[in-house]
Amino acid sequence: MKNVQLLNKIAKCGTDIFDENYAVAENIENPDAIMVRSAVMHDMEFGDNLKAIARAGAGVNNIPLDKCADQGIVVFNTPGANANGVKEAALCGMLLACRDIVGGINWVKTAKDDPNVAKLVEKEKSKFAGTEIKGKTLGIIGLGAIGGPLANAAVHLGMDVLGCDPYISVEAAWNLSRAVHKVNTREDIFKNSDIISIHVPLIDNPDPSVATKYMINKDTIAMMKDGVIILNFARDALVNDDDIEAALKSGKVRRYVTDFPNARTAGMDGVIAIPHLGASTEESEDNCAVMAAKQLREYLELGNIVNSVNFPNVSMPHSGDVRVCVLHKNVPNIIAQISGVVSAANINIENMANRSKKDYAYSILEIIGDLSDDTMNDIAAKIAAIDGIIKVNVIR
Repeated sequence: MKNVQLLNKIAKCGTDIFDENYAVAENIENPDAIMVRSAVMHDMEFGDNLKAIARAGAGVNNIPLDKCADQGIVVFNTPGANANGVKEAALCGMLLACRDIVGGINWVKTAKDDPNVAKLVEKEKSKFAGTEIKGKTLGIIGLGAIGGPLANAAVHLGMDVLGCDPYISVEAAWNLSRAVHKVNTREDIFKNSDIISIHVPLIDNPDPSVATKYMINKDTIAMMKDGVIILNFARDALVNDDDIEAALKSGKVRRYVTDFPNARTAGMDGVIAIPHLGASTEESEDNCAVMAAKQLREYLELGNIVNSVNFPNVSMPHSGDVRVCVLHKNVPNIIAQISGVVSAANINIENMANRSKKDYAYSILEIIGDLSDDTMNDIAAKIAAIDGIIKVNVIR
């Protein structure tokens, strides 16, 4: 029996993926795996049994990735599972920013008890007039699972679309409309867009060409058109709060739409603050839960890693009798030492897969034969004793 702990409410269609060989609940101690959405895990202590954490969503800022890697805990996310929900929320945010619909709705509430409200509407509606998005230039930074579909949707709505993503995948590039104009730098987006939407991970790095933290700041805002609209459905700290407030007060920025309200932006004039609803749709939550559960089962039962953020993705068909899965540091000669332990036991490795990701690596050894638990435990212990080995899991 494998134990899966839930740190947040996970859609039932996801937890139903686990069969009778799993116990799935919130009050489980020392679990084999954890499913989480937004719960912050940085101060958690992890038990020896914990092998994997699955985040039902794309962002993993709430999970201590380095700590997990050092303890041999594979962290998964669900890229793309909630992309359509966030894309639609970004489209909604763009429309709300161009047309003062929120202001108009709030005004109507103040006049709801006036018997002449219909006449007042005709008199006051000009205060909430806006602009149309058709013909406007939308600049998108990040053309992945959300930014790419957003770009395509904006093209169909009659917008001119600029896109910047030096790390775009081949698949994302194939799916991008030919009408999207690819530019080389963020500066091209800043200088030429009426509306800017950012869809990148939060990266704090001393190299400004890599860093994304506070990428919207007084210097980049100065490059922008007067009256620009900025959409942030990615991460709160991509935008400097002090600088966006000053730009809103001066009129340089017309509206700032954020899905991540904080103590500063929640009451800031000119801000449309949405309570993190980007992925809060029934479909997104279901898709993320199902994807996360499937990835956990694939790893716990077969040792295959798909969509990990702290270890490399490695998978192959399980055609042998025993599978030895080794999480280790990416250092020279370690593969030879691992295979040497198996060879010394006069056991042949039928198949093997290995990949690395920065400082960490993962190897799967497929073995055929009627091997006792004692034999496999001895092999696992000897592999675990090799310098640079983090964790060894044996799967039958």
